[in-house]
Amino acid sequence: MNGNSFFQTCLHAILMSAFCIFFLTGCQETLDSLEDGSKQEISKSNEDFHPHTDSPVKEEKGKTFPAKIVRVVDGDTVKIKLANGNEETVRLLLIDTPETVHPSKPVQPFGPEASKFTKNLMPAGSTVEVETGIGERDKYGRLLAYFYVDGKMVNKLLLEKGLARVAYVYAPNTKYLDELQSIQKQAQKERIGIWSLEDYATSKGFDDSKTIETSKPKPETAEALTCTKPEIKGNINSKGDKLYHIPSGQFYDITKAEEMFCTEQEAQDAGFRKSQR
Repeated sequence: MNGNSFFQTCLHAILMSAFCIFFLTGCQETLDSLEDGSKQEISKSNEDFHPHTDSPVKEEKGKTFPAKIVRVVDGDTVKIKLANGNEETVRLLLIDTPETVHPSKPVQPFGPEASKFTKNLMPAGSTVEVETGIGERDKYGRLLAYFYVDGKMVNKLLLEKGLARVAYVYAPNTKYLDELQSIQKQAQKERIGIWSLEDYATSKGFDDSKTIETSKPKPETAEALTCTKPEIKGNINSKGDKLYHIPSGQFYDITKAEEMFCTEQEAQDAGFRKSQR
């Protein structure tokens, strides 16, 4: 081997060594970069992960539309007017309040309080945000929805005050179920409202054997205090007229009540007029 060949061989070896060192260094930097990126992704995932607690992660509010309150029927049932002028009866999803206008049931403890609370939150003529459930309607044709007033869900507020129980849980309308159940547990713990009466609110409904006096309600009038069984029938005829019938009326017995009232004034306040016969 001559001098030039030896020199070329050495130069080639040096260049190959330098290349290998550069290549291995670059590979290590790449691996380090990938490892750092993985750590960052894991860290980010951990930030988004919420372990189970007594306060479930809040569901994001779904799509809503504005509606005007026509009137509150009772604590969990409301009549609204849509932007197109149509009126709808809406049942608040996943909750149940004691009865005040049921045709075959007496006024139940805390029913008047629940009704008054809802009326104060959503007075006639006010505007609310409505988020309908999946499937939208119940077997009676009523819309099923969550109501929002000033960004607060009315369904939740009734539970917080102990004026409603979690009920009528049917898939797929279970979006806010965990949150609502958590609120109910707190009200039960504090024994407020319906939970202040032992064995009154059950998984099957409210115990009618509990009298209206037991809960010491605060009705709006003295006359309502003695009304445990409304007898005035409210009915909407085929023409859309809202009429109420008193027991002595000609058509009282054959009238199918859509709502019941304790007094004529209560029926009139709800927009009904007295039947002439």
